[in-house]
Amino acid sequence: MKKTAKILSLVLAAAMAAAMTGCSTGAKETAAADTVKAASEAAGAAGKEEKKADGKTAYKVGICQLVQHEALDAATQGFKDALIDAFGEDGVEFDEQNAQGDSNTCSTIINSFVSEDTDLILANATASLQAAQAGTNEIPVLGTAVTEYGVALGISDFNGTVGGNISGTSDLAPLDEQAAMIKELFPDRKNVGLLYCSAEANSQYQVDTVKEALEKLGYTCKYYAFSDSNDLSTIVTKAAYESDVIYIPTDNTVASNTEIVNNICQPAGIPVVTGEEGICAGCGVATLSISYYDLGVATGKMAAKILTGEADISEMPIEYAPQFTKKYNKTICDALGITVPDDYVAIEESL
Repeated sequence: MKKTAKILSLVLAAAMAAAMTGCSTGAKETAAADTVKAASEAAGAAGKEEKKADGKTAYKVGICQLVQHEALDAATQGFKDALIDAFGEDGVEFDEQNAQGDSNTCSTIINSFVSEDTDLILANATASLQAAQAGTNEIPVLGTAVTEYGVALGISDFNGTVGGNISGTSDLAPLDEQAAMIKELFPDRKNVGLLYCSAEANSQYQVDTVKEALEKLGYTCKYYAFSDSNDLSTIVTKAAYESDVIYIPTDNTVASNTEIVNNICQPAGIPVVTGEEGICAGCGVATLSISYYDLGVATGKMAAKILTGEADISEMPIEYAPQFTKKYNKTICDALGITVPDDYVAIEESL
């Protein structure tokens, strides 16, 4: 800490000198106050880095997760495991908070991280990332389980790198291949219902893209949007009545309410193809999915590079899952009499 004390004493001396020069008493006081503030901030930053270099202070990492469900939980766990692997359990301190599906709560959580001056923020899911974008342009922010960063952050000419203080990982699976999966499993069906939460920008992006791909394959598609979980049951009932197949993207609201979907669609005999494994495990028949745990690990490795100064977040492109796996829900497929090709992996067997 001698180095920090020296920095503080030198800058305080400069503040005193500033207070003794100039053309007015008010100017002297203002100059001194500004210089002392700068001295305090500089000394604090120097001390912070000094302690971390000596291994005496843990990195403070804030985690804002939109809602609790299997996919987001796995991403958070992978992120934490990667940082613990990099710095040890005593080298990183996590402030993990869950917004319970409320975007306004995301903003409150992010603001608390900013006031605490955390070293890095993990924004798990789109609403968390949007809150972090609004909350700080200084603290490094890594997103995870975000489908399309250009859509989420309102970047019209997105080229793969956000810039500034934001980067992260995407859970986007090839949407054209998800559409092809519907064609592979249900070639004789005609009407596909696209079920999603209208409050989730990345869900809208996914269903728009899948709709275009399915129409090229000869299907008729119809949107079934709900605003929140309160009207989910009504919209699912309508979709099940009017559709031959239902498609659900990586939608956080559905992921937290798969039982509602399954209790309506399975008795009606309507198969559901999903954008990720967690939703498929609850109400789907098949998915082309990623490992959210591995996605979290990748995000954690990015965080480690940022915290140690090995990488500049403004130059880090968004990273994507390295592989995708065709999976099916054996229990629901058996109940509906659906046979899948041999290259599909049963979710029950991969757990």
